[in-house]
Amino acid sequence: MRRPTAGRVFAVASVLPVLAVAGWLITGLPLLLLGWFSPWAVLPGLVVVGLLCRAVLPRLPEIVDATAWHVAGVLAVAGGSLVFNLLMHSEQLIVRRDPATYAQYTAWIARHGSLPIPTQAAAFGGADPSLIFGSVGFYDFGGAVVPQFMPGPPLLFAVGDWLGGLVLGPAVLGALAVLVFSGTVARLAGPRWAPVAALAFGISLPILYTSRTTFSEIPSLILLVGGLSLVHEARSRLDYGLAGLVFGMAVLVRVDGLRDILPVVAFAGLLIARRRGASLMGGLAVGAGLGFLAAYLLARPYLNYLSRSVVPLLLICGAVLVLTLLGTALAPRLARLRVPRRVPELGAALVALVMVGFAVRPWVQTVRRTPTTKEDWLTYEFIQKTQAANRLPVDGTRLYFEDSLYWVIWYVGVPVVVLATIGAAVLTRRLLRNGASFEWLLPLAVIGWTTVTTLLRPEITPDQPWASRRLVPLVIPGLILLAVWGLGWVRDKARRMGYGTRTQQWLAGIGTVLILVPPAITSIGTAFSPVERGEVAAVRSLCAALPRDGSVLLVERVTGDRFTQLVRGMCDLPAAQVKREDGSDVAPAADVDRLAARIREAGRTPVILAAQDDQVAPYGSPAHVMNLVTKQDERSLTEPPNGTWTLTVNVWMSIVH
Repeated sequence: MRRPTAGRVFAVASVLPVLAVAGWLITGLPLLLLGWFSPWAVLPGLVVVGLLCRAVLPRLPEIVDATAWHVAGVLAVAGGSLVFNLLMHSEQLIVRRDPATYAQYTAWIARHGSLPIPTQAAAFGGADPSLIFGSVGFYDFGGAVVPQFMPGPPLLFAVGDWLGGLVLGPAVLGALAVLVFSGTVARLAGPRWAPVAALAFGISLPILYTSRTTFSEIPSLILLVGGLSLVHEARSRLDYGLAGLVFGMAVLVRVDGLRDILPVVAFAGLLIARRRGASLMGGLAVGAGLGFLAAYLLARPYLNYLSRSVVPLLLICGAVLVLTLLGTALAPRLARLRVPRRVPELGAALVALVMVGFAVRPWVQTVRRTPTTKEDWLTYEFIQKTQAANRLPVDGTRLYFEDSLYWVIWYVGVPVVVLATIGAAVLTRRLLRNGASFEWLLPLAVIGWTTVTTLLRPEITPDQPWASRRLVPLVIPGLILLAVWGLGWVRDKARRMGYGTRTQQWLAGIGTVLILVPPAITSIGTAFSPVERGEVAAVRSLCAALPRDGSVLLVERVTGDRFTQLVRGMCDLPAAQVKREDGSDVAPAADVDRLAARIREAGRTPVILAAQDDQVAPYGSPAHVMNLVTKQDERSLTEPPNGTWTLTVNVWMSIVH
């Protein structure tokens, strides 16, 4: 048997994670919809992943010019990412922001296998107007509890939960993302740049941040960046169809994935005009269709919440589809048109002007939003508190979106942004001039479209490192990819100008240092500071303190928001908040007494939880069941994060006898 070449090993290692993620999602979604999602799902999952591998890997071309050193370098970075992020992992289980919502979503489906989540109203003596079964990240909808967000990430994280490491799964996905990204770099920029790009990617703070806890961005990155590799290597209708399926399934992971794949729709139309893109469009439709199906059946209140942004996005999608169909129909006539001579140069200049525009944006625009909805007001108040904590002028209408390019600069550095701009400009000119570098058309379109739309409207609360997650799926990997290609172009330009080998090597060496040092400097401030550690042990102690026949009433606002689903999902007990009067953080004692009596009549033990002892004392002897002091993310608005803040969580319990 012939020993596989380094190029073959690299090609397989960088595509296998994409097929594994896609195959597992294809398996897990229907099982979850049927209520059969359990550890036994691994068996059909392996079959589906095996079928995808059999369809793709035997025909997968090896990466040309890859050496054992290139492969070893990439594997070392991926392994280092895995070990480092496992050691520094977060334990975000208490629901304060999205990671804990994903963790609780994961815990429920991993242990119960179905959605929606039953309210278990009978455990409280039946439904009552004073009972609230929803909480932060979990909607009370249609007589049940529906988790926020798309089901893709929890389906992936559930495997870690079954293996006993829910909080460790993100580090594994982060390491796989390094492999996938480095493979795309090797295919488009050359394998010599793959280890450098992998290292710059792996040490960038947003990548570290999202590889340590349960975010959706890393799974999305694996599908989107992996899809670029699959299209690059596609040779048959089946190859294009599977590539489209992978791209489309980004919608199953994040609703924003619909925006990210719009350039793929246009590219598929171009291939259809060339008589070879129908399967790409078909696969895209199937993958996105699975996402839409999951959104409608499992996340409908989330879509309602996002309607202000989803409806315009759907209209844009419709417009892109119409224009694609029109362009495909008119392709024969359009092919006869000659591009004006100056268009390539104008296209390259436009790339540079766009980046200059983002650079000067803070001096010509201050992005604000006047609150009109409940969610807007919550964001308004959050920004005010964060501004006060950062000793900034208090103005809750500010969104800081005008600084978005500087967020990128903080995390990858000026050299990467400059080299990426050069690379994008040169590639744009080539594509417009004579269609050269056609393999770059889709990557450039996807990276350019997502970068511009993300920087224009990040649509996230702007505290750092929180807001940096918006840059993870495509902006940071895309700019690093373009930057190493741009560095290679500068090196080749020096050769064509007659400079010797030593000068070329110096250029490559200096460029490599400039690519690697800035992200390392920014990341060093928080890379060795894991956040929210101790929550696993604290939650375990809390659950142990609760009586097994308890029905839990959460009578205080913060505790109710943070712990209702945690008690229901991780402690496996019925839980509900008690409705509070407007302006009050604590439920009326009369309502709590009445509900406690109903719980006793149902044959269960009433349990009261709140944040302070005096809030539970009226109902029984207070017991301090959680006293957690840990670290949380910094909330910086005008500079990169360089530390952590203290987080204190207290939970008091009374058992009503």
